[in-house]
Amino acid sequence: MNTFTLHLQSSTQYTLVEHTTSFVGADASGSFGILAGHTRMMTALSYGLARYQTQNGDWYYLAFPGGILYFLNNQLYLNSRRFLCDTDYERISAGLMQQLLTEEQALQTIKDSLNRLEQEMFRRLWEMKRSGGHL
Repeated sequence: MNTFTLHLQSSTQYTLVEHTTSFVGADASGSFGILAGHTRMMTALSYGLARYQTQNGDWYYLAFPGGILYFLNNQLYLNSRRFLCDTDYERISAGLMQQLLTEEQALQTIKDSLNRLEQEMFRRLWEMKRSGGHL
């Protein structure tokens, strides 16, 4: 069976997976698959799950917040800010959901902080105008 090499890369991780037989992912156009010998390609992967199969038949699931996929000469490069990899679909799905919730909470904290900053700026401008100060 023909295989290719998968390079999983993030800012803090690098995993080399040799003897990969297939990869299934999704981009803006939908779901797609890659087998050994695929033509050169590059795409932006959607947030979510992908999977790959090794020569021994095992499937591995990847969760990531989007990324760039590049395939050339039987080398598949997947670059993302971070990724989770697991053989258990339920566990990786739960990990992805937790990651999504954590990011949403952080985003909400930033939005709340910006809202408070904006309100404070308007309050100070109003006070300056009221006291006869110049802007």
